[in-house]
Amino acid sequence: MLAKATKLLLVEDDEDDYILTRDYLEQLSSHVFNIEWISSPEQAIHVLSKNEHDICLLDYRLGASDGLSVLKQAIKNGFCGPIIMLTGQSNDALDSAALDAGAVDYLVKSEMSGSRFARSIRYALARRDVEDERVERLKAEAENRSKDRFLAHLSHELRTPLSSILGYTELLMLSDFSKQAENELGVIYRNGKHLLSLLNDVLDLSKIAVDKLELSLGDVNLDSLMADVFTLMRVSALDKGLSLKFESLEPLPLVIRVDATRVRQILINLINNAIKFTEQGEIIVNAWTETVADREMLFFSIKDSGLGIAPEKQALIFKPFEQIADVESRSVGGAGLGLAICSELLSRMQGTISLDSYVGEGSTFTISLYPGDIRQVERNLLKLDLTPNMQQKVAPCEVSGKVLVVDDLRDLRVLVGHLIGSAGADVDYADNGKQALDKVKKQLAEGRAAYDIIFLDIHMPVMGGKEAAIELRKLGFKGAIIALTAATMKGIHNELTALGFDDMIAKPVDSNLLYQCLESALGKKTQRVSSIQPTPKHNTNIKRFLLVEDDADAAQITQLLLESLDVETTIATSIEACCTALKQDSNYDKVLLDMHLPDGSGLELAGFIKEHYPDIQRVIISGMEPDAVHIRQLEIEQVLLKPINLALLSKLV
Repeated sequence: MLAKATKLLLVEDDEDDYILTRDYLEQLSSHVFNIEWISSPEQAIHVLSKNEHDICLLDYRLGASDGLSVLKQAIKNGFCGPIIMLTGQSNDALDSAALDAGAVDYLVKSEMSGSRFARSIRYALARRDVEDERVERLKAEAENRSKDRFLAHLSHELRTPLSSILGYTELLMLSDFSKQAENELGVIYRNGKHLLSLLNDVLDLSKIAVDKLELSLGDVNLDSLMADVFTLMRVSALDKGLSLKFESLEPLPLVIRVDATRVRQILINLINNAIKFTEQGEIIVNAWTETVADREMLFFSIKDSGLGIAPEKQALIFKPFEQIADVESRSVGGAGLGLAICSELLSRMQGTISLDSYVGEGSTFTISLYPGDIRQVERNLLKLDLTPNMQQKVAPCEVSGKVLVVDDLRDLRVLVGHLIGSAGADVDYADNGKQALDKVKKQLAEGRAAYDIIFLDIHMPVMGGKEAAIELRKLGFKGAIIALTAATMKGIHNELTALGFDDMIAKPVDSNLLYQCLESALGKKTQRVSSIQPTPKHNTNIKRFLLVEDDADAAQITQLLLESLDVETTIATSIEACCTALKQDSNYDKVLLDMHLPDGSGLELAGFIKEHYPDIQRVIISGMEPDAVHIRQLEIEQVLLKPINLALLSKLV
């Protein structure tokens, strides 16, 4: 490949000297020169001011003019390249004057045929390259800082209104109003969550582009992580009438060292895509380990029976903003960022992602990641269609009695049953309300003792929990019926009580609440852990929070959500207002600080509160993940990422 020509401007009023200089330059094998010759000082200043040349050789004497004046004016007008001053005879004073004026070197014309001329040219061009590199680096750093500021601003500006949209929707869904607008509120909430998901994808991709995405490694229970993913994705699969199965091909490590959030994000994205592009059939997730380059890696495969992807289009799906199905059928939305993010995340986890797909037959995505050194880690054959890690559960109480667990999801059914069995009760199972009804009818017909408690899932095929409860009471069943439900909206408890339920437990099932129900219905036999007490209906120990947020809508919805959790909440809209409020009354449990306030930073305010009110816990609320170093330095107790919702605040309270 031909070397790029170096653009050289020669300012020389003697034609013979121009010809000699050109000959010398052509003899330099290290560079190819594109030479432009100018003899007029005025024209030289004009051309140099355009800053289009890589280097300039400037004669000291230009007729009656002084080359130094050309040098000074050219630099003043913005010429950035190196300038070498040429003269007919050596003169220390002229040498110093030229260097002081900005020349990089000073050459006597009689030396131009020697090695010093070649060294001077090479040195000048090398200096230019170094300077260009420095300027480009500074420019790139400035652009990255600008991108960071823009992303932080964009994240804050989008997450803040999303807090209001999702928060008010959530409040309405918890109110009696939801009966009149349940479908509409559901549409608003789902679309708001979709916007949040897209925002997170864009921000993740932006962080990856500027190499700002960091992994947070920690020890993770693999079985619990998989159960979480299964529980989250099962509803989406059922909505489309699909079967979702998790399997392990061999014993797997119980504990791995990964970024749990990112692994969950990858699996959910891939399973969600499989559900999205599959109209009928099943999605199967397999897990196994395999040694690659002397290291044991953890593998997952996600297989669907969906549309499949043509071979020529398979490479495109790992590129940002590519949507194969959307382009072909316009049937599937999204920004096309998920797989690109998965690919980048896996590369940071020292893993890979691959695809095996045939049109009309479905697709299989296979991913690998480094789980840390798992050579000495205990392993189990995890049947992920069950709920693993159950042997680690220890019941805090002992009871006796007969319990029926009714749930169409086998992993949750077995989990609840194991918890109950570990407390001493006899457990039986049913897949749906009809099967539970048949079991109770058989008991009554045979004159056997009925179940003491029935734990009944609300949403099941064949017969749901509500219908089953009504029929059980009609049969004369006198035992306790406890609802297992993910729907915990306001008013649901009264509705279930009217249908014949004695109590309810929200999903995911809290083992402590489960044991409280068992003790209440079956009687306490032996107490192993005396600290477990029933949760009171109303919290008499009112907490007090100070919320510092300048966006009126976001502040109001956060206050309403906190007050729905029995937290007395005061709002301050600025640093000044916060300081005034604390001066008047510092009896707060926590202060919630927005990162961006009109008169300063929430982090600065956090430092002030730490110094003057050390007993108050500080919680940063941010639309963009704050700098982890600053958080550690200020010893911030907690960080909440917008949009704020009821679940986040419940954990905070």
